[in-house]
Amino acid sequence: MVSGVHLFKLPDVGEGLTEAEIVKWHVAVGDTVEVNQTIVEIETAKAIVELPCPFDGVVSELFAAEGATVDVGEPIIAVADAAAVDAPAAATAAPESAAPAPDAPAPDVAEPAAPEPEPLPAQPADLKEDLVPQAPPEEPKRQPVLVGYGVKPGATKRRPRKAGHARPQPVDGRAATLAKPPVRKMARDLGVDLTTLTGSGPAGTITRDDVRAALEAPPAPASPTAPAAPDGSAAPTAPAARAGSAASAAGERIPVKGVRKAMAAAMVESAFTAPHVTEFLQVDVTPTMDAVARLRTSPDFADVKVSPLLFVAKALIAAARRHPTANATWDGDAIVVHPSVNLGIAAATDRGLLVPNVKDAQTLSLPDLARALTALAETARAGRSTPASLTGGTITITNIGVFGIDAGTPILTPGEAAILAFGRIRDLPWVHEGELAIRKVTTLALSFDHRILDGEEGSKLLRDVGDMLEDPLTLLARS
Repeated sequence: MVSGVHLFKLPDVGEGLTEAEIVKWHVAVGDTVEVNQTIVEIETAKAIVELPCPFDGVVSELFAAEGATVDVGEPIIAVADAAAVDAPAAATAAPESAAPAPDAPAPDVAEPAAPEPEPLPAQPADLKEDLVPQAPPEEPKRQPVLVGYGVKPGATKRRPRKAGHARPQPVDGRAATLAKPPVRKMARDLGVDLTTLTGSGPAGTITRDDVRAALEAPPAPASPTAPAAPDGSAAPTAPAARAGSAASAAGERIPVKGVRKAMAAAMVESAFTAPHVTEFLQVDVTPTMDAVARLRTSPDFADVKVSPLLFVAKALIAAARRHPTANATWDGDAIVVHPSVNLGIAAATDRGLLVPNVKDAQTLSLPDLARALTALAETARAGRSTPASLTGGTITITNIGVFGIDAGTPILTPGEAAILAFGRIRDLPWVHEGELAIRKVTTLALSFDHRILDGEEGSKLLRDVGDMLEDPLTLLARS
């Protein structure tokens, strides 16, 4: 670390975090920051987290642009002390004060002029990632390529290059292109030759939009001087053009990262580790819908949202307490039964599927559970779920009914024994008290880990939930 300059390295904000994406910077180079001031938003595999600054001073460098993925332990920002920022100005004033006075006599013997230093070879633009702030005064200065993107004016030192990170080399006599690693990978996957593009980013940096524009651009007209094949047909298309055309026809490639990447890994792990069994049950929830209507007019629920999901959640909590192995985890040679019900609610968000959970849900009254479920959903959709709220769940509900779906076969959240899918409620003909009537009916689907729950236990759990929804008085008795 340069004296007077503090490097803030990406911390592990969640258990086992290895990397995070820079979502939004709240500061820029030259801004004054204070301790605990929010400086950046990062997206982990679980949530978007705001990071506070641990230093006072002036932002001297941002090491990663928005959208970049950074490993834990890598520096993301440099903050200089105020004294360190003022020092260069004082240093530049010193030579002027030391200049000889106009009346000073000239020396008797002229000193030979010092030879000018040989110019240094030009550096490729991609070396912006290899530069660090502040060079020794005696070294000749090199002109930086990007100020504020890993380079400060006058910077000459280089950071050690990571193993396997090869320096870009000219291709066919052309200068190396300036593009970040994610953009290079995108171009490689799509078959776009970066050396044929003109960057629209800072100092000619090639961006993702430049790569997309290259795919969407119409093919260039054939040159009148283009060589023809011996049979008179047109010459073959260049390999890069063929690859770009094929990639464009294949459709858009969407990078998988953050929450979606973590969700995909979790679903694969769960589907191919836990032996899933799914059972279905149709339930007459007309009494539950009547209870929902009454609670919506109750003063105790005036400030909260009351929905059928509230009763389903309360019923599953009660059923899990009656059947403890449903609230458990498989641990190799043992089944770990959890003392608390941390109820997870699957939430579809712009960032992907999140499953935040209500801690100690079995201790909450019906009004408090309603408030917790409302807050959980709002926080998740706003992208503000904390890593703590996304870990430690013991059993889950997925409300597929809001999408107009009757039933499904949900995949278990890794580490949990059961997940309940709650389908849509609709009017159906139903035999009620010996007569055919139109009733409010839903379908419940329970997936469970057959290592932990056998068929009898899973069936009893699902039947318990159905009984409590068919008769809310049973729910009160079993809660």
